[in-house]
Amino acid sequence: MYGFLGIDVGSVSTNIVLLDHEGKVLKKLYLRTQGQPIAALQRGLALFRDEFGDAVEICAVGTTGSGRHLAGVIVGADSVKNEITAHAVAASIEVPGVQTILEIGGQDSKIIILRDGIVTDFAMNTVCAAGTGSFLDQQAARLNLPIQDFGAIALRAKNPVRIAGRCSVFAESDMIHKQQMGHSLPDILAGLCEALVRNYLNNVGKGKEINSPIIFQGGVAANIGIKKAFEKALQQEILIPEHFDVMGAIGAAHLAKEAVAAKGGKTNFRGFSAVLDEYQASSFECKDCPNLCEVIEIGARSNLLARWGDKCGKWSNSVAAQQNAV
Repeated sequence: MYGFLGIDVGSVSTNIVLLDHEGKVLKKLYLRTQGQPIAALQRGLALFRDEFGDAVEICAVGTTGSGRHLAGVIVGADSVKNEITAHAVAASIEVPGVQTILEIGGQDSKIIILRDGIVTDFAMNTVCAAGTGSFLDQQAARLNLPIQDFGAIALRAKNPVRIAGRCSVFAESDMIHKQQMGHSLPDILAGLCEALVRNYLNNVGKGKEINSPIIFQGGVAANIGIKKAFEKALQQEILIPEHFDVMGAIGAAHLAKEAVAAKGGKTNFRGFSAVLDEYQASSFECKDCPNLCEVIEIGARSNLLARWGDKCGKWSNSVAAQQNAV
């Protein structure tokens, strides 16, 4: 069987999917990164190796997410793309004709506007984690609630309270105040869902033309309270794709498949044994110009595999030139 790997390495989660040649998801993993992206990636790929072994021939691998360059070096990626491209590709395949993508992950959120299958506009949150999955996790833990029950409880609200959602500190203070006033838990949770959606639309979605079909994806799409709050605010139906939590990885796999086909059909995938090797990551500040770029290095067995982070390409290109000369 032929398979195509997609890897999305983020600050909160590391998502890995394996697609068959028709694009069907054979397996997906959603792992906590826990500040150790290499370990999370290796843990996930070890599970794939143990389950599929030689039964699947990996024909392409693609990476995305904030750790896409690191993951790309480790696995030998055929395609390394940003999250906007990966999410847009996956959404267009899952829901042909989609015009708006609402995406909320662990520590960031984004909106992507498509017209006729082309990304025409996008925006991401940049300065505050209010409204993201990590904030919801914190509030669920503070209330001693399983995060998976958060949305269902919010749907039982009769009179959602008004909560300030522009800042996570203010939102938490407001929730505590509403608890002290005796409001019910469902009303407070529903109020928080509405506050987070209001914050998202006023900041990330500000000035965007939000047309249907609208897809809601990312880990927070599991919260049906947030979905209902979006539908109430936009007065439009919100669609949640089956694999809403790994859409970036699915897009990365599709992009890798295209990249391999374009270059003649041979993947750069280094194999599971190489991927599970021991790696060393380090960085230094380049002082050759006023940019003072932080250059990241990744190596294995005393061999330097890659550098990135330099705006001029001086360091990254030198490694690539050495590898091409071998």
